[in-house]
Amino acid sequence: MDTRTRIKVVVVDDSALVRGLLSEIINREADMQCVGVAADPLQAREVIRAVNPDVITLDVEMPRMDGIDFLSRLMRLRPTPVVMVSTLTERGAEVTLRALELGAVDFVAKPKIGVADGLKRLADDITDKIRVAAQAQVHRLASMPAPAGHASQPSAPTPPLGRLSTEKLILIGASTGGTEATKAVLTELPADMPAILITQHMPPGFTTSYAKRLDSLSRIRVKEAVDGERVLPGHAYLAPGGFHLSVERSGANYLARVRDGEPVNRHRPSVEVLFESAARVVGPNALGVMLTGMGADGAQAMRLMHDAGSYNICQDEASCVVFGMPREAIARGAAHEVLPLSRIAAALVARLKSTAGATIHRI
Repeated sequence: MDTRTRIKVVVVDDSALVRGLLSEIINREADMQCVGVAADPLQAREVIRAVNPDVITLDVEMPRMDGIDFLSRLMRLRPTPVVMVSTLTERGAEVTLRALELGAVDFVAKPKIGVADGLKRLADDITDKIRVAAQAQVHRLASMPAPAGHASQPSAPTPPLGRLSTEKLILIGASTGGTEATKAVLTELPADMPAILITQHMPPGFTTSYAKRLDSLSRIRVKEAVDGERVLPGHAYLAPGGFHLSVERSGANYLARVRDGEPVNRHRPSVEVLFESAARVVGPNALGVMLTGMGADGAQAMRLMHDAGSYNICQDEASCVVFGMPREAIARGAAHEVLPLSRIAAALVARLKSTAGATIHRI
């Protein structure tokens, strides 16, 4: 491939071993090239100025200036697609979520021990995420979002919906860019929403912190789903990393099912699994939402939901980080509305109010 068309990548990591491994993994691919490395953010500034990369891989925790400080400056002054390299620890998860808030496109989780073997096993994941990042829409960071742990409740109270049937259920699927997109939707919803089930592509070890973060920001309660628990109005249930989430019926109640199993569309959790269960179990009482993400996971099952009578909303291209999953769902005829992210929560509330007296009871 012509070197001018390769994705130019700069690797920023304080570990010489990791810098070498990531450079080797990137340079093995025909469509990308490591054009520079840096041991810390101060070196990185000079390298980035010199080579003008398409994508940066950035270690979360480094000396001289940590990855978060560097990322916030980068996104304010020179917005560039960034893939964070994070450690599989509770602190690593919290810092990674902060990085996604600041505009990082995605992250790769490196193990605490056996880093060399771990990164080699993750080679395909790393290069896939670099390709996605190269296509992503990144925006200049206007101001610093509130740090995690200093979250405040949304300022403008959303009027309550009033009495709604517990038959209604909202299903949300998301991938690249979805942590922030899902947050944008949930924080605008009133406390008395129907139950919400969410599949966001995330690895094990990160969804616990993500659910806590969403819970601290939202009027509804947000938690990781537990297998067999009753799904309640006013609550959102997040698929745990590494497990599929689906919905089942037990008498008058919906139950969450959290199960291991083979990846579907290369993902576990998979949006396809959640949406297919909704088509089968919830039918016309479902509202489906497809947010930003690469690929086509969930698109076919969203069409099944549509055919079973659900009402479906897809995020529009202009507001997506990556317009993959929504595009595929739209192409399959699964969407009733295509909306900017800022209007999705209001559209859900409006739809629920307009159909408040039209719940379909299923046996």
